[in-house]
Amino acid sequence: MIEITSHRQGAILNRHHGTESAKSLKITVQGISESGHPVKVNGVPAQMDGRNFSAEVELTKKVNPVTASVMTPYGIYSQELELVWDKQSFRRFNCFIDDHSFVFTELTRQRPKHAFNHFYLAGLKKIHEETGFKLTLNTFYRNDHDKNGFLLKEMPDIWKSEFEENSDWLKISFHSYSEFPDRPYLESTAEEFGHDYDLVKNEIIRFAGENTFIPPIVLHWGNIHPAAAAELIRRGSRCYSKGFRPRVMGGPSLAERQKGGDMAKVQNRSLSGEDKQAPTDGLKMHYGFQEETEYQEKYHAFYDPSLDFLFYRGTICCNLVPLAEIPKRFEAIMKDVEARGIDALSFASHEQYTFPSYPNYLPDHMERIALTARLYAENDFKPVFFNDGLLGNMSWENQPE
Repeated sequence: MIEITSHRQGAILNRHHGTESAKSLKITVQGISESGHPVKVNGVPAQMDGRNFSAEVELTKKVNPVTASVMTPYGIYSQELELVWDKQSFRRFNCFIDDHSFVFTELTRQRPKHAFNHFYLAGLKKIHEETGFKLTLNTFYRNDHDKNGFLLKEMPDIWKSEFEENSDWLKISFHSYSEFPDRPYLESTAEEFGHDYDLVKNEIIRFAGENTFIPPIVLHWGNIHPAAAAELIRRGSRCYSKGFRPRVMGGPSLAERQKGGDMAKVQNRSLSGEDKQAPTDGLKMHYGFQEETEYQEKYHAFYDPSLDFLFYRGTICCNLVPLAEIPKRFEAIMKDVEARGIDALSFASHEQYTFPSYPNYLPDHMERIALTARLYAENDFKPVFFNDGLLGNMSWENQPE
């Protein structure tokens, strides 16, 4: 048997992980050959130290096959990985806010002269002006909290030019038909998913312009059916939060969200990880894909060659992390960044916590978003949209292979 131990399938590598030139990223691949026989990596003899081997490999493409092989008396054994070169990488951050319906309901009812006079959009624009952050508003078709059942088709197009003027930093995307039920696409056909997607997309283009729409990189509750996942990829999404498969999400229960729960308790459970953790190793093994989960926790993102698709994880969800805790959380994130050479990070929140009418209203919610964006900007992270290029890095699009 032979195994590459230095890199995982789909690892995303940048200048921190090797020596980068205009033409390649030179890395060292290491592993173990159980037989101790000489190993070749991409056809070139590796250096051997007992059963351990190492070899320099040049990554010259966006996705690079790396094959380690060994000839034994019993035949040739080999392992092939595909590694991603994040060419000319730079520190960058993505932000999205989920569950939008309140702001569109209020705009429709209040009809301000300018959409960005509304306190919510005004607050987000102020953060953009102060930090440069870019943002995606993930949107519902129906407002389940509105007694009249507001639908996105009611949103007027009188502010279309305003949204178009701000589309360089503010995008709007599909999230779900509505907030309830939870996990709406876990048991869904491609046709049902596509119907809801088109409902929302067409309305966004109608009232905000085509440049404002961006394919989603997370759906409501994350968990989706394989048919919905295939349709999502077909429609232009290039990456997704954590993974498609069913998983424990944590956060407020449905009852707490509907009646107004103890948000301090919810936040404490989130900070401790209690709301997601399986209590025993056996349950962790049963519920999780532990190696994948642990890799994503450490390295934040990976590429799946079988799907030609990227999976990433978030850092801070502002409605779950108290204002005073955000700098501490960010400090821990930066330790990962420095230790593991991570350049692409994402943070998120949920719209409804900004609105006084919501049972779980957080008066400092906008301040939490502003603080998180400011911390990223102060640490030289540039704002991007993860669905552009390679998690916001357009080097391969601007300088193709």
